[in-house]
Amino acid sequence: MNRLIIKGGRVIDPSQGIDKISDIFIEKGKIKAVEENISIENAEIIDASGKIVTPGLIDIHVHLREPGFEAKEDIESGSMSAAAGGFTSVACMPNTNPPADNKSVVEFITEKAKRVGLVNVYPIGAISKGLKGEELSEIGDMKHSGIVGISDDGEPVMNSNLMRRALEYSSMFELPVISHCEDLNMSGEGVINEGLTSTILGMTGIPATAEEIMAARDIRIAEFTGGKLHIAHVSTKGCVELIRQAKAKGINVTAEATPHHFTLTDESVKTFDTNTKVNPPLRTAEDVEAVRQGLKDGTIDAIVTDHAPHTIEDKEVEYDYASFGISGLETSLPLVITYLVNTGILTLSQAIEKMTINPANIINVPKGTLKPGSDADITIIDIEKSITVDTKKFKSKGKNSPFNGWELKGSVAMTIKSGNIVYKNNGD
Repeated sequence: MNRLIIKGGRVIDPSQGIDKISDIFIEKGKIKAVEENISIENAEIIDASGKIVTPGLIDIHVHLREPGFEAKEDIESGSMSAAAGGFTSVACMPNTNPPADNKSVVEFITEKAKRVGLVNVYPIGAISKGLKGEELSEIGDMKHSGIVGISDDGEPVMNSNLMRRALEYSSMFELPVISHCEDLNMSGEGVINEGLTSTILGMTGIPATAEEIMAARDIRIAEFTGGKLHIAHVSTKGCVELIRQAKAKGINVTAEATPHHFTLTDESVKTFDTNTKVNPPLRTAEDVEAVRQGLKDGTIDAIVTDHAPHTIEDKEVEYDYASFGISGLETSLPLVITYLVNTGILTLSQAIEKMTINPANIINVPKGTLKPGSDADITIIDIEKSITVDTKKFKSKGKNSPFNGWELKGSVAMTIKSGNIVYKNNGD
């Protein structure tokens, strides 16, 4: 597709402060102009009237599972799922097999993603070799091979000195350290939030303090080193407050939250649906409200999915033995619209900011904008369309979602990457 004009949509681009009815002219995969009444000969026209047109959505916390766990997901199915969710760029976590702790695995991921070609895939490298928390990975080598951050996500770095070295060393390469904040000594064998619900159900709990202790530690180390810290999947009121205080002090810290942590509470676990088993766990109504307020006041910078697809066998077992995780790429946008925008917690522009330019800035990639000259990565949204979540229709291999059957508002009409339509909603 050489020339393309998206006509008559409400263009919202927080990176430029744009919110108006406009046309977008695309040529050779690049944005050439965002203006009213563009007319170009021999251009394909996409009618976006009545719809929202934004920079391509960006998710900086997904698990694509390849290499090693292709039964759960692979780069192709994960890319299809991302495109169906309106995402043109994703950053994938390193807990694969083998882990992405060296340039060979990183290069495998980037090359496979290029061959698939549906969305931009940015690898996150492991902080430590083998995700063991003992020795730093070859961060410089991985940076040259394309990583945009480092994390041992799923395996929190318990060694404080190693976290110090990670924050020091990564700052040389302008890479964020993405921290899964969990004190394993406190969370132990816990499977849900520790509190009234865990007591009633007789299930082992994970206390909020397990997250907050590690968040406090990492914030202090970031202050000490000057490194760039990004706190993953914030779930507790105390953690939100720690980040708020850190930002007030000028510490270089950003944070993210997932849709399941601003929509669901641990009351959902009473169904014993293993699709409610996530790490960090679903918390209390007070925590959910704190996460929403953190999003509202800017304490939490980005909305991510923590897309964690699993096989049926991983989930159709007793709750204690089920794998942690939700398949979230295809429900994220409607959950944001329904529970944040339509409730007045965020304006539409604020929500889009947390799904475009903010995540792009966190991982330092030239995305999340409709500025002329940028890649034509664009999402077209039908904000008024009602949908019913049907996991059987997910493009992801992972059907593990607690939102199956939910009625939500907002749907992805089209996803465009580098001027090419990679997903079109045909109403099925």
